[in-house]
Amino acid sequence: MEDSDERPKKSKPSVRARADAIKQFRCKNCIAVIENPTDIKNIGTVIRNANALGVEKVYVVDPKHSLSDDWQDLREKPGISKTSVSAVKWTFVKRFDSTTACFDHLEKNNFRSVVTSPHIKGKRSIYLHQGDFTEYTKLAVWFGSESHGITDEAIERAEMCVSIPMFGMIESLNLGTSSGIVLYEVTRQRRAYQSAYRLRDRRGRRGEPLPLVMEPSEAR
Repeated sequence: MEDSDERPKKSKPSVRARADAIKQFRCKNCIAVIENPTDIKNIGTVIRNANALGVEKVYVVDPKHSLSDDWQDLREKPGISKTSVSAVKWTFVKRFDSTTACFDHLEKNNFRSVVTSPHIKGKRSIYLHQGDFTEYTKLAVWFGSESHGITDEAIERAEMCVSIPMFGMIESLNLGTSSGIVLYEVTRQRRAYQSAYRLRDRRGRRGEPLPLVMEPSEAR
């Protein structure tokens, strides 16, 4: 028999076991929003980051209609599936025609938004490590386009601007990198909160905190 380097495909029971194991680590009511992305590859990268870090959903403001309105069609789209390393199959993604439509939907469902942007005059602005991302029960974290950044409307309607402190000669990060850094901190804080409390406003403290990381046997 010839040797093969191909890994055996996971059986359905093992996929279900994995889904059950990660369920308690997902961040409830946490959405990543990509506004006017110019490169479809970056959409896949953000979806991959969101899925890996436990973000519940991804919204995409897509005026050019680069994506399908049907999630099932989107899951089967080769470009998104490949760049997200199939994470789109396990992540709920919703598209919007405009920033206005997305904000209207979020606000109707009692979500508060923060945008990733350099400090903006006249707006509450913080560095990432200064933020308390458990302050809002429902939170949407916005990321702007690769070429133009976040829009003025998003800044105006958001609660605050969040930036990543940088200390190099080049003071910019690509969308995939910045979304990974920001979402890591946001989900780290919200997962710790969910571990300690069943309810908001620090009520319903758990007798035994939920685990913050998976055991090695569960992670496989």
